[in-house]
Amino acid sequence: MIKAEATFLGHSTVLIEMGDARILTDPVLLDRVSILRRTVGSLPDDLYRDIDVVVISHLHLDHLDVPSLRTLGTDTALIVPRGAGGYMRRMGFTRVEELVPGKSVVIDGVDIRATKADHSGFRPPFGPTAEALGYVFELGNESVYFAGDTDIFPEMSDLAGVDLALLPVWGWGPRLGPGHMDPERAADALQVIRPRETVPIHWGTLWPMGMGRVMPERLEKPPLEFAAAAERKAPDVKILLTLPGTTVPIPR
Repeated sequence: MIKAEATFLGHSTVLIEMGDARILTDPVLLDRVSILRRTVGSLPDDLYRDIDVVVISHLHLDHLDVPSLRTLGTDTALIVPRGAGGYMRRMGFTRVEELVPGKSVVIDGVDIRATKADHSGFRPPFGPTAEALGYVFELGNESVYFAGDTDIFPEMSDLAGVDLALLPVWGWGPRLGPGHMDPERAADALQVIRPRETVPIHWGTLWPMGMGRVMPERLEKPPLEFAAAAERKAPDVKILLTLPGTTVPIPR
């Protein structure tokens, strides 16, 4: 049987396996990103070997982590938002392709299509700025939507009917700024997208150093709050509460 599964590796990093393609989203693979530390332990590197392509949703430090990308090799194929290609080449990466919403590439038979995202694309502290994207991955009759970081946007209705939605339900700190979804907003997004199943991502993995002792509940509550809100707002969608390192099948 052709492989079709997704492994949540923490925060916004998901390994998507469809057919012969191994696709990694927004890889944060090390224990530290700036002031953030990984709270769920290190990842074994055999989880992310032999990656065919990496997709980057936007340039924030918790989504585009250059040291993590270098562990995969500077010749790894990268798909990035328009405006990020020059920066990635200056960082030493040799196989970089830019996409804009609506455009796609095919990797090992999987159609990878960029979608809009409602989120800042500025890389602190000095730039550059590039668009923020989500992605849809399609192989045959199977489809996965990876939202990256976003709030709900009007064109989200164009994604209706995907098989699996990977939706952010929080962030890396005690509060959220604009361009994010909290558990209630993510449940509202389910009403728009109407996927068969969903995995909550972007929660409980990266946390400011020392903050976990002050607000430890924010490390665990967002996916549970999302599941409760989704039961009220989108009861037909199956919620897959997935701990980092757990693999789920893409529904057929």
